[in-house]
Amino acid sequence: MINESESTQNIVFIKDETIQNIEGYSLEITPSNIEIKAKLPQGAFYAVKSLRQLLPASFENGTFKEKEVSIQCLKIEDKPQFKYRGMHLDVGRHLFPVDFIKKYIDPIAMLKMNTFHWHLTEDQGWRIEIKKYPKLQEVAAYRNKTLIGHYSYQPHQFDGKRYGGFYTQEQIKDIVAYAQERQVTIIPEIELPGHSRAAIAAYPELGCTGEQIGVATKWGIFEDIYCPKETTFTFLEDVLDEVMALFPGKYIHIGGDEAPKTRWKNCNHCQQLIKKEALKDEHELQSYFISRIEKYINSKGKQIIGWDEILEGGLAPNATVMSWRGTSVLSRL
Repeated sequence: MINESESTQNIVFIKDETIQNIEGYSLEITPSNIEIKAKLPQGAFYAVKSLRQLLPASFENGTFKEKEVSIQCLKIEDKPQFKYRGMHLDVGRHLFPVDFIKKYIDPIAMLKMNTFHWHLTEDQGWRIEIKKYPKLQEVAAYRNKTLIGHYSYQPHQFDGKRYGGFYTQEQIKDIVAYAQERQVTIIPEIELPGHSRAAIAAYPELGCTGEQIGVATKWGIFEDIYCPKETTFTFLEDVLDEVMALFPGKYIHIGGDEAPKTRWKNCNHCQQLIKKEALKDEHELQSYFISRIEKYINSKGKQIIGWDEILEGGLAPNATVMSWRGTSVLSRL
């Protein structure tokens, strides 16, 4: 066993090129010292997390009162089974303050997860500052009221309170840096073509009807989705430019789920576009939409992730699919 009071100068970090996995490490505790070997900082970071997990839980909650602590002598050789290990948080429906986002990242890192999937735009609220489009902050970030109780309760009741907010780009930079220090990559999700009611409320020309609508005040799936017009693609490319400048990771999540085709079926522009591009139907039009966005994101050196609905109508060439409906769905598409 080794006493904390005797070991403050005896934690040794060694760079070991023979460790193949970039997140792999070895941790050896002997009576005389603690030796951590890793090829890269990620591995050393996770070794320290393992060391922390060997300490009493009171170390983490600040209640440890003893003068000494003993750690069992052991040797751990560890590497991750899965490359992607992460958690997801939706702030579109319910906004969480910056301090909570950091508090959420801490256990992600402590449990050796490496990805935070941050769902930033929704029908019920747009949560990221886009400087080129100020109405996203002024209009899309706020709803006039919020559903009370379960969606199935009839009639629907609302609280009557204006609700919302957004993260400034400076706040996002701060959170990204905080995550990077903890070996956590943030993947932002900017929903398209569906779950876009809040953005269309701010800029009605992004929808097929051009009519003024409100930010959603209850949950569910909404028929107002982005119309595949050139002005819409310009808007989304501008938005993505600002998003990609904030998040240095490889991936941008573009959603792609739960996009009803009602508006597209009744839109002259959409039907003409289907004919022009020799598409079979509105599902292939969604694939066209996703592929255009993917090509733009690829041109900036990044790749897209989408929910499994992006498979409907054909998969974008370089897309990564995140299956929220289960792997059995993938076999049917």
